[in-house]
Amino acid sequence: MLIAILAIAALAVLFGVLLGYSAIRFQVVGDPIADQIDSLLPQTQCGQCGYPGCRPYAEAIARGEAELNLCLPGGEATTLALADLLGREAVAPNTRKKRPAVAVIDAQSCIGCTLCLQTCPVDAIIGAAKQLHGVLASECTGCELCLPPCPVNCIRMVPVSEDIPHWRWPYPGEPPDAESDAQPERREAA
Repeated sequence: MLIAILAIAALAVLFGVLLGYSAIRFQVVGDPIADQIDSLLPQTQCGQCGYPGCRPYAEAIARGEAELNLCLPGGEATTLALADLLGREAVAPNTRKKRPAVAVIDAQSCIGCTLCLQTCPVDAIIGAAKQLHGVLASECTGCELCLPPCPVNCIRMVPVSEDIPHWRWPYPGEPPDAESDAQPERREAA
């Protein structure tokens, strides 16, 4: 009995030393700033910023190679949070003249192929195989990744109506958006 206990204790010490050495030898060093930036991004992995996902974009921001305003799904709130974290001046979100939109699936044309379900990075599309699919508008970021795989082109992007929660004051010097009809009219005092 004593030999078995000593053998197990010796194995435990051996494995502990082996794991400790491996932890030191094969340590992966990450950039803590990139980790903080990545935690602020929406994690949609949509690629609208020009990078293949949120982590590469966060690393580019940490290196100073990318602007803070490229994340369209994150919008103005993410841009302001990134500027606050990095101590930079907030810049106007890069809207690229694209109005916010959500995907809508035509019920008559949908064949239930589930290709759109597989490509949606935020799981905003619901449904099952050979059944009608639907889009949760509150979850849809408008990344348009569901459009190319649809074999029957039953998905279209519908602009989000500009209401109080989505309206914002334009930045000083920003040209007025020609597509937006929600800009307030200025009335002269009579």
